[in-house]
Amino acid sequence: MRRKIDISELKNYDKAFFTLNDLVKIFNVDEDILKVALNRAAKSGKIIRLRKNLYQLPDKIYDPKKVASELYQPSYLSFESALSEYGILSQIPYILTFATTNKSKKIALGTQRAEYRQIKKELFFGYELKNGIFIALPEKALCDQLYFISRGLAALNFKELNLSKIFFKKFLFFARKYPQATQILTKNLKDILEK
Repeated sequence: MRRKIDISELKNYDKAFFTLNDLVKIFNVDEDILKVALNRAAKSGKIIRLRKNLYQLPDKIYDPKKVASELYQPSYLSFESALSEYGILSQIPYILTFATTNKSKKIALGTQRAEYRQIKKELFFGYELKNGIFIALPEKALCDQLYFISRGLAALNFKELNLSKIFFKKFLFFARKYPQATQILTKNLKDILEK
């Protein structure tokens, strides 16, 4: 006899979102059978499909940053997103930006978008676990942003930055690990600060 899939059972789990693999384990059923049940549940509003093979219950609030950080690993929140989190960048970016050693990738999570930017393995450092996600230290996020600017892949108006939360010695320590073009931008930023 085939096991009945009752989506309301998911309320017993302390999770804001579920991958298809999570649900296969929870319901202990074949993936194809589960997909049919999930499609029906999504049509009736019992579950929300955030993207392919990713679901949430309608009454649970999920943090897009946490979901995005778990979906593509290794990764840490950096660039404009981390600079905004720290109040260094006053604008709130529309896209969540992560550093990763994997291939660059863009995904949609419901209405939220996430972008994973590939960096070299030797530059994958300077982050910490904060509120359930890995996030670059302020100095490292700034270095990551300068690195991408030096490669023509990002932009930033230095004069609009609030650098009061940057420890400049730590920033320079991190910047020395980056290629020459990033170090030139670091010097420009230092000149702006001194003026």
